[in-house]
Amino acid sequence: MIFDIEVNNKVIKARKGDTILQTLNRNGIRIPTLCFMEGFTPTGACRMCVVEVEGKHDLIPACSQPVEEWMQIRTHSPRVVNARRTIIELLLANHPDDCLYCMRNGNCELQNLASEMNVAERRFSGKRIKKKTDPSSISVVRDPEKCILCGRCVRVCEEVIGVSTFDFMRRGEETCIDTALSKPLNLSNCIVCGQCIMVCPTGALHEKSDFGELLQIIHDHSKHAVVQYHPAVAVTFAEAFGMKSGKEAGGILNAALRRTGFDKVFDTAFGGDFYALELANELLNRGDEGLPLFSSCCPAWVKYLEQYHPVLLPHLSVSKSPQQLLGTLIKQGNSSTAGSESGSIFTVAVTPCTARKFEAQREEMTCKGVSDVDMVMTTRELVKFIRLCGIDISNMEPELINLPYGSRSSSALLQAASGGLTEAIIRTLHHMILGTELMQFRITEARTGKSRKEFQVEAGDRTFGFAIVSGMANVKDLLVEIEKGKKNLHFVEVMACPGGCVNGGGQPIPAIPADVKARTKALYDMDEKESIKAAHKNPVLAEVLHTLQTNKDPDEYSQLFHTRYHARDVLI
Repeated sequence: MIFDIEVNNKVIKARKGDTILQTLNRNGIRIPTLCFMEGFTPTGACRMCVVEVEGKHDLIPACSQPVEEWMQIRTHSPRVVNARRTIIELLLANHPDDCLYCMRNGNCELQNLASEMNVAERRFSGKRIKKKTDPSSISVVRDPEKCILCGRCVRVCEEVIGVSTFDFMRRGEETCIDTALSKPLNLSNCIVCGQCIMVCPTGALHEKSDFGELLQIIHDHSKHAVVQYHPAVAVTFAEAFGMKSGKEAGGILNAALRRTGFDKVFDTAFGGDFYALELANELLNRGDEGLPLFSSCCPAWVKYLEQYHPVLLPHLSVSKSPQQLLGTLIKQGNSSTAGSESGSIFTVAVTPCTARKFEAQREEMTCKGVSDVDMVMTTRELVKFIRLCGIDISNMEPELINLPYGSRSSSALLQAASGGLTEAIIRTLHHMILGTELMQFRITEARTGKSRKEFQVEAGDRTFGFAIVSGMANVKDLLVEIEKGKKNLHFVEVMACPGGCVNGGGQPIPAIPADVKARTKALYDMDEKESIKAAHKNPVLAEVLHTLQTNKDPDEYSQLFHTRYHARDVLI
C-alpha cells in the first residue's frame, strides 16, 4: 500500500510496513545513523537518526519507527540537529584525541559525523575512563577506549558469524563491550574473521599491521622478498584509488608491487588450481566414512570447526589452503626457481582476509620449522603500503606475473566468491571420471545468492551431492544434520564471510553491497572470457606437479602439502 506523508513541508510517497528511515532513504533524504546496519533488525540504540514527528512529544528514532499515513516529519529542525550534536559531543567527551594516529583517520564515521554536525570543540568534559588496548590476537587489535557502544560488532558476530565473541557487559557508566570474563581475544572464542572490523564505525577494532618489519625486509639485500596476492585483491584494491568497483587490475598490481621493492610477484590463484586438484583427488579417494569432505581453504571456518565441532575434523580436507600451498611451493617445492635459497626467501601474502594472519603462524603451516608464509597483509594494508612507497598506479603500465607460477585457470579466480571452489572441483572431477570436459562450465546452482545451497551433479554413473554455505551462522544446522547422519552430501564448501572472500574482513571499509556484487561479477566475467577454465588444464601446474611427484616420495609430498587439525579448547 502506497500513501503520502509530509517531510520537511513536502509530500513524498511512503510504503506501508517500511520504517521512516527506509522511506526517507528511498526518497533521497539522508539522515545520520550509527547503530543501524542494513539487513539487521533496528534497535534505535544510538538515537542519531531521531526525527521530529508532529503530535509526538519526544523525538522518534527513524530506523525503528514504522511510517504511518498521518505523519508530518521534520528531519533537520533545530531541535533535531541540536539533539544529534549533543549525542556526538557526549560520545567525544570520553573519546581519545588521537585521530592523527588512528587507523581509521579519514574513514571514521564518528569523525565524519562530528564534521557534519559542525562539532569543533569539546563541550563536555569529565573523568576519562582509561582502558587498555588488547593486542593479544595475531589478527585483530581491540582498542576499547574508542568504542562508542553502538553494538554493531556484537550483532554481526552473533547473527552473521554465529560465534558471539562480544557482548555488552556491566551497567550504567561502566557499560562496555567485552569478551567472556573480559579475557583477551587470543583466549576467547574469536575465529578472527574480521567481520567486526568491517562494521566498527571507529578504530575500536582493526587488523594488526606489520609495516615496519616489511619495510626492513624489502630493503635487506640478504633477503629475497616474494609476494603473492589473492584474486579478490586484484578486483578490489583499485577501488581505493578511485577506479570503478570490480575493475580487474592484476597487471597494474603486479607493477605496483615490483615498484615497492618485491623481487618476485605471484598470483595465489596458482595455489587455487593446486588446491582444486588436491580436493578433487581427495574426494575420489575417500571412503564413505570420510564423507562429506569439508573445504579447508577458509581459516576462520577451520578454527570454528576445531572449537565447536571437533568430532567432524576428520571430514576436513588434509590439503593446505591455496595461500599456504603456494607459499610451500615458493619455499620448499622448487626454491631455485625463486632465484634464491629457501632460507633467505621471505614470503608475503596479500589477502582479503584477517584470518589468514592467524593461519600463517599456525604450527601446522610449517615445514622443518620454516613457515610456509612469513607475513600476511590485508587489502587495506596493501593500499596503505602502496601509498607509503609513493607509487602512482594511475600512471603505471600492466605487467605480467613472474615465472614459474605464472599461469592459472579461471576456476581459480572463482574461488574468491562463495560457490567458486565447488565449481572448480566439479569441472576437474568430471574430467577425472569421464576424461572429457563439461559441455557447460558454468554451474548455475553454485551461483545463486542463497546463503546455503545444496544440489547434485552427475558424472557418468556417479552422482555427487554438494553443499555451499556462506556466513558462518548458516552452517550450524547443516553440521547438526551431518552429525546425525545426513548421507546425500559428498562435498561441503564453507566460507565464514557472507559472499565469500570478496567480502572478507580485510577488504575496504565500508563493505558496500554494490561493490561486493561488482567484484563477484568481475570474477564471473573473467571466467566467461578466458580459455583455461579448469585446474587440470593449467599446463604449468601439470609440469610442477610432475616434477614434484617424480622427485619426492609420497610421504615427503604429503608432509609438504598436507596437514591435520586438532580440537581447540576455548572459553565459550
